[in-house]
Amino acid sequence: MGGDLRFEISQNAYIKLVLHALKHRTSAVNGVLLGRISGSNDVIEIAESVPLFHSSIGLLPQLEISLLLIEEYYAAKGLSIVGYFHANERFDDYDAGGVAKNIADHISRSFPHAALLLLDHRKLEALPKRKDRSPVVELYTRETSKNWKLAGSDGSSQLTMKEPSANVVLLDFISSEKWQDVVDFDDHLDDISKDWLNPDLFK
Repeated sequence: MGGDLRFEISQNAYIKLVLHALKHRTSAVNGVLLGRISGSNDVIEIAESVPLFHSSIGLLPQLEISLLLIEEYYAAKGLSIVGYFHANERFDDYDAGGVAKNIADHISRSFPHAALLLLDHRKLEALPKRKDRSPVVELYTRETSKNWKLAGSDGSSQLTMKEPSANVVLLDFISSEKWQDVVDFDDHLDDISKDWLNPDLFK
């Protein structure tokens, strides 16, 4: 695995993270990506995602607890943590900052080929007008120098969506305000009856 490494994200994993960001528009939010390396050995399939936090993003104890619970639950399903998702608090902030890179570094210790996905607010806002099929996130990968670098000029060749119509479904969910139903780990820690697995989100 090297420079040709590609990522493919499932519709549900992608939509859940974008809805999480929309639910907390005035806060930074984050989440983790779960998946596996496919048999061809050059594609990492992102099959699932878990929204993490919207208020205590940089706090290590909560992060450690959540990662342990997530790893334990998804290991039984043959999935492991393969990346990190981040949406910045400010609409005009287009860079993966220190907190995002630090958490992605933490994840890359156990999965060296981890992806860092950063929500691009400009692409998300333009989506209803453009009907674009490309993800509204930017892909960062970790170089051998240990720096996180934006993949390619737009990352489109390295990050693809498993279902080409994912953005159409996302727009439907946005128009029906489905983002209100997303539960993250912050919500679960406040009220354990709220399920961080979001089992009913796509029903």
